[in-house]
Amino acid sequence: MESTLGEFDLIWRYFKAGSESMAQTPNSPVLLGIGDDCALIAPDPTQSLAVTSDMLVEGRHFFAGANPEWLGHKALAVNLSDLAAMGAKPVGFTLALALPESNATWLEQFSHGLFRLAQAWQCPLIGGDTTQGPLTICITAIGSVPAGAAIQRSGAQVGDDIWVSGTLGDARLALGALRHEWPLDHVQLEAVVPRMHQPEPRIALGVALRGIASAALDVSDGLLGDLRHILTASQVSAEVDIDALPISKTLAQQTEAIRWQCAARGGDDYELCFTAPASKRGLLEGLSKPLLPLTRIGHITAGDKPTIALRDAQGVLLSPEQSAHLMQSFDHFKSNPA
Repeated sequence: MESTLGEFDLIWRYFKAGSESMAQTPNSPVLLGIGDDCALIAPDPTQSLAVTSDMLVEGRHFFAGANPEWLGHKALAVNLSDLAAMGAKPVGFTLALALPESNATWLEQFSHGLFRLAQAWQCPLIGGDTTQGPLTICITAIGSVPAGAAIQRSGAQVGDDIWVSGTLGDARLALGALRHEWPLDHVQLEAVVPRMHQPEPRIALGVALRGIASAALDVSDGLLGDLRHILTASQVSAEVDIDALPISKTLAQQTEAIRWQCAARGGDDYELCFTAPASKRGLLEGLSKPLLPLTRIGHITAGDKPTIALRDAQGVLLSPEQSAHLMQSFDHFKSNPA
């Protein structure tokens, strides 16, 4: 019996090579295909188009009976977050929607959440499809970035700082409470549930990071697991201070084990993790005030095989067992569903 492939192994084995072969044909407008947060297409010499798709499936990405207004927001937000990671401004999006039934109340609430976020970023719905079937939401978002200015995963250099925006772990903390993995009181749950259901794409930050960040991605499947994608694409390694990960007051009230698990490997944060030369620290500290907090959590090191060394606040290396546990990120073919 063949072993089950993980999500990223499947993509790389069966789809990446074929995609690259088509993208590398003469005069192809595709600058970057499968393997980063967005594809890059050059419609003219001055601009590149960033294109990304994300799918949300009931029972896998969200609980059955989830609030439809929250779903509308989140379905678009996770795509806009990919655009933010590459420094792209939203241009428009398409929506493919499978519904068990045509329910006017559900559709009204869903579209309200969807268009409220779309209007906030002036990102119009420009097409799509609907059909009957298990509740599935698929959005393709298109963004624009000046030619040569897109922030890719492959630019991290030895000596670069590693930064993260906002706070980490609240979405995973909320999910764990709803799954009865750990208790939260009513006040605590109310404080973190919005981070799970209504993430805010960091578009303004992504645009501001053009010319500053050497590499970036959005934190969707867990910080350390996602950081490894940067390391792999850039062929470098990293050291990370596990106690430096920025967390909310609610998560700070939990045990160390819960804090580390949620902040280091919890998914659905949709913050930006990026690298930048140490010479850019002043610029980034200046950005941190008008936009949102930016926290330096480690640095890029040399290494033929990308690895992450985890240290605590005292500089002590975590054990291999602790590190391996914290670096397990969400995988659609291996991880537990919602």
